[in-house]
Amino acid sequence: MNPWERYVVPHLISCACATRPIMKQREKVVPKAEGVVLELGCGAGTNFAMYDAGKVDHLYALEPAPGMMVKARRTASELGIGKSIDFLETGAEHIPLADNSVDTAVITFVLCTIPDWKSALAETKRVLKPGGKIVFTEHGLAPDEGVAKWQRRVEPVWKALAGGCHLTRDTGAMLREAGFVLEGAETMYLPNTPKIAGYVSWGAARIA
Repeated sequence: MNPWERYVVPHLISCACATRPIMKQREKVVPKAEGVVLELGCGAGTNFAMYDAGKVDHLYALEPAPGMMVKARRTASELGIGKSIDFLETGAEHIPLADNSVDTAVITFVLCTIPDWKSALAETKRVLKPGGKIVFTEHGLAPDEGVAKWQRRVEPVWKALAGGCHLTRDTGAMLREAGFVLEGAETMYLPNTPKIAGYVSWGAARIA
């Protein structure tokens, strides 16, 4: 990991993932988590304050980037919940939890970055209990060809500057390919956000 990726990218991502439009998206899905919860790619811990303490029995916060994990632990400490979270410093491609052990997986603005998203979703499916669910919000491939064309053009540079973030991943298609059924999924362009990075989807998904 070069100095840019280690020191600069975590700060950039923390800022980009905490804009008001992004925070509103998080607020739509994170409070719906319940039971034993696994958050994939917790980043700087931006979601921690949004969990409903009355519905969450336990929280596992998974994050592979050391710089982000430091920020997440600091956030949890500031919120006074550091001792109630199990931090898993690893990638989502190899989740260190038992089969059928999680009620809710929380995925917010992370599928765009996971190198092997197929393995990550297969692992998520493995750890979910029967009847468990994913709650998600992600940005991705726009349905408008004019926007999608620019997403494809810009993506190589975007990925290099933004820690591997893809602009052209189709969240709904990815979840369906991984064996999930979408529930109540919605889409829109975020306000006050460049369209190439502002087409978002959100909702829930359960094992088909």
